[in-house]
Amino acid sequence: MADAPDPLVLDLVEWVALEPRPYAAVLDRWRTSCPRLTVWEDALDRGFVKRVSAAELGAQVIVTQAGEKFLRDNGRANR
Repeated sequence: MADAPDPLVLDLVEWVALEPRPYAAVLDRWRTSCPRLTVWEDALDRGFVKRVSAAELGAQVIVTQAGEKFLRDNGRANR
């Protein structure tokens, strides 16, 4: 399986870094059935984002320390 282009993974990680996102919203925006465009799966597999549960908010997606480093290393500091 080919990795999604880094610019798209960077876009996803940067978007999540702005604020935790509802899991359903992330899947709605970033999940695809195209086997060559696996942005969500690549970000998750590479450890840049993770799913967590918040009692009052439900499942959320947050950026990990690896994701923050990925942003910094690519000139996209967490805003």
